[in-house]
Amino acid sequence: MDDRSFPHSEIDADLDLGTYRRMVELKRIGNRAVHRAQEENRRLGIPNVYSIGGRIYYEQPDGTLTREEPPFERSSSGTSEGGPEPE
Repeated sequence: MDDRSFPHSEIDADLDLGTYRRMVELKRIGNRAVHRAQEENRRLGIPNVYSIGGRIYYEQPDGTLTREEPPFERSSSGTSEGGPEPE
């Protein structure tokens, strides 16, 4: 990373260059982890869930988004796989 990518806003001006570079690296790692989790969910048929403008959206298998919560299967114990016990 060169100095041209260093932030120039008043808020970011107080950041040390090393701190900024570490922040960018952590964001890159986080973004990569989220992308991999989304891909795994798609492979397993689990919808990805997003909050856009404070509203919940579910990703359908074709990639479109819907606000309608998809049905989910319950295990034989009556709970969703890995989810909390129903109230």
